[in-house]
Parts: sequence; structure tokens; C-alpha cells
Amino acid sequence: MSLTKQALIDTITQELGVSGTVISKTQVDAVLSRLSTVAARTLRDGGEVPLPGLGKLKASHRAARTGRNPANGQPIQIPAKTTAKLVVGKALEDALN
Repeated sequence: MSLTKQALIDTITQELGVSGTVISKTQVDAVLSRLSTVAARTLRDGGEVPLPGLGKLKASHRAARTGRNPANGQPIQIPAKTTAKLVVGKALEDALN
């Protein structure tokens, strides 16, 4: 089962309501939207972003390399780039296993 953004917002709002915390779907949506902005800025500046219960987002540098064009098999040069990597936390790993 996959969650859409709206289903995630609905689920978070519902679970917070059960715990006695009153928060609107609009507020949950705003928090999730700002999370990506804050995470991008923090990773770009060399920091890490903790995601409680999930793990930690870290910036990871990929070196330039030679790849192959799948259509014709010709070698192509893939440039270096920085990407985000999720380091899974122990709590999530234990929950999955």
C-alpha cells in the first residue's frame, strides 16, 4: 500500500486527533511543505536532517563515472552530483524486521 500526500495528511490529522491534539489538515500540509524547504537548505549547507522515528537525511556526493546508454550500448559520461541519502534509524529497521 502506498500513501498519497493527501492520505498522509489525513492520517496524521486523524492520529493527532485521537491523541487529543487538535490540528487542522491545512496545518499538517503546511508543516510537510516546509519540511522539504528546510531539509534542502540544511543539506545544501552541509548539515543533517533528523527525522524522528525514521532516520536521518544526509547529503551524499556521487563521483563522476562512465555509464552505458541502454538504447545503443554506447558509453556516456555521468557527471558528479550531490544527492540526499536516508540513513534508516534503528527504530524503523526494528519495526520492519
